[in-house]
Amino acid sequence: MATALITGCSSGFGLEAALEFARRGHTPIATMRNLDKAGELQSRADAEGLKIDLETLDVTDDESVAACMAAVLDRHDRLDVLVNNAGIGAHGSVETIPIDDFRSLFETNFWGPVRMIRAVLPHLRAQRSGVIVNVGSIAGVVPGTPYNGPYGASKHALGTLSETVQNEVGPFGVRVVCIEPGFFSTEINANAAGRHGAGGITDTEYEADYEWFDSFMSSGVEEGADPAIVAARIVDAAEQETPLHQPVGDD
Repeated sequence: MATALITGCSSGFGLEAALEFARRGHTPIATMRNLDKAGELQSRADAEGLKIDLETLDVTDDESVAACMAAVLDRHDRLDVLVNNAGIGAHGSVETIPIDDFRSLFETNFWGPVRMIRAVLPHLRAQRSGVIVNVGSIAGVVPGTPYNGPYGASKHALGTLSETVQNEVGPFGVRVVCIEPGFFSTEINANAAGRHGAGGITDTEYEADYEWFDSFMSSGVEEGADPAIVAARIVDAAEQETPLHQPVGDD
């Protein structure tokens, strides 16, 4: 059975993936920036009699990544699966969204996975086995939606990075998979960076046009499918050979 480190487990795909790994007999290490937000995960795990390890991790911080990896290897002596799930959204036009929000999104959605991949690969290469599962988005496969440029660009970059890493580490027995969900019911809008003032759009000529996008995204997430569907695909990808790119969802 595999030891799996999952980022961003306070809600959504990460929370569901931690539970699904445990249900299938694996050892999940559920990470999040603030363990005070682990209440729902812990209560659901306790209700099902599942054991889940919890670890503090901020994927935007080099020291936090190093400390987490040291703790995991000290406790478990090995790591088989990395799930790069932690992510945020940011909406706004490319012209008006505050550059700090743009940078913050890439810091989590792209540079976070880069940090984690660089941290785990020496271990995975040494043991000549392992799986890296990156949680991308259909927004990165079919980019171009107005006012979703920063998010789509970050996920497109993650998909491209997944292909490159697979070509580099495949000879060492390491697999890479990029899960690309459509609309699912998660906390991504609530956790979005730059939602105050709609990414700088308020009081600009973009504002009227932006209203359809905000409604489209909000209704899509609110009426989205069960994130447990994506969690199941994440664990499937860790357990068996799959295509590198894995779109998930009826949409």
